[in-house]
Amino acid sequence: MGEGLRRGPAPNLSADLELALRLADTADAISLARFRALDLVVETKQDQSPVTEADREVEAELRAILAQERAEDAILGEEEGELGSGRRRWVIDPIDGTRNYARGVPVWATLLALAIDGRLEAAVVSAPALGRRWWAARGEGAYANGERIRVSAVARLEDASLSVALGRPVPPRAREAWHLRALGDFWQHVLVAEGALDGAIDELGVTFWDLAAVQLVVEEAGGRFTDAEGVARSDGGSAVSSNGHLHELLLGLHG
Repeated sequence: MGEGLRRGPAPNLSADLELALRLADTADAISLARFRALDLVVETKQDQSPVTEADREVEAELRAILAQERAEDAILGEEEGELGSGRRRWVIDPIDGTRNYARGVPVWATLLALAIDGRLEAAVVSAPALGRRWWAARGEGAYANGERIRVSAVARLEDASLSVALGRPVPPRAREAWHLRALGDFWQHVLVAEGALDGAIDELGVTFWDLAAVQLVVEEAGGRFTDAEGVARSDGGSAVSSNGHLHELLLGLHG
């Protein structure tokens, strides 16, 4: 999948982003091979979230590659936790949208990010069942399938298309949006980066590995990404992404 999706800014990509793209190729091959398999093994973790054999295999293989190519780097993954320490840390969500994956819904992705000194520097979001891949490097912009992407210019709630994934009733003010939906997972945030959505709110138990990659993609597409308090972070347990124009309004909806 990767070779056909690397047109555009490839000459300017860092070695780390090129590695992240190769890691995504590996993840795609593993996850697609087991997608919709009749004998797919699905288990329930202690937090009651599902995990499949593909989740575990993807993360294990990515860790093995990083151990060879970036042996000094730390790794944080959803399934195997933290390994190592230092200035550089890879963040892995082997399959974001595991419930979709387990039920044969094609909206799922492998999320990869590299943080250096606590700042996100490179990210890849690969959704092979959709035939889509997004990536970004700090200062290099954001791309989808080789094309530069930008957030929208919509500035009024009445004109906005929003995705709101809440653990409570949707605030009445949000219903004034032109189009309101609840897409969830990585999907809503990369659509904000593409300009297909104007904003997204997620408070459904999201973690750092759920959000690190999409934060950088949104920011490099010209958007804004914060937690519910308006702090630019992906480890705050909530996420608000937008084209920037609507961000303060969305923070108000979230509260």
